[in-house]
Amino acid sequence: MRRSLITVVVAFSAVSFAAVAVAQVTPQQTPPPAAAKPTLKSIGLMVYPAKGQNPDQQAADEAACTTWAENQTGLVLSGGKVNVDSAAQASKQKTADATQGAAVVGAAKGAAAGAAIGAIAGDAGKGAAIGAVAGAMGGRRAKKQAEGQAAAAGAQQAQAQGQAATDQFKKAAGVCLEGRGYTVQ
Repeated sequence: MRRSLITVVVAFSAVSFAAVAVAQVTPQQTPPPAAAKPTLKSIGLMVYPAKGQNPDQQAADEAACTTWAENQTGLVLSGGKVNVDSAAQASKQKTADATQGAAVVGAAKGAAAGAAIGAIAGDAGKGAAIGAVAGAMGGRRAKKQAEGQAAAAGAQQAQAQGQAATDQFKKAAGVCLEGRGYTVQ
């Protein structure tokens, strides 16, 4: 009994020691490197060292002017793009909500017109039914057309706002760099 107890203790110690050794040998995984911050060149700003600044000085000045432009504009230089799809979808949904009863309204108008025409032709009920169907189809078509136009307008507005923000940031960074002796385009 004592011998088996010693065997178990020795075996347990050996397994524990092996586990510790494996844990010490196993390399720790490092997280993937963070994406590099975009540069002024990546947003279309061309910077020329007009006073002979060396590349290290230019990099430091661009970093400082990027920070200054961020502070002045409230914008952060990022490599992302404007999500025009989300803006288009939001505008489309807003229009869809606003034109919710377009088919019903179209059907009612069509029924009224159809009843008037049917009364002249001798069957007001049949004219109203035909007018209601035609009016509903027209109302639905108008709703879809309005949603499409709203989606296009929303996407265009988002794109314009994104471009305006980029232009504002470029202007601020350009002012800073020109003050440091660079030619900026």
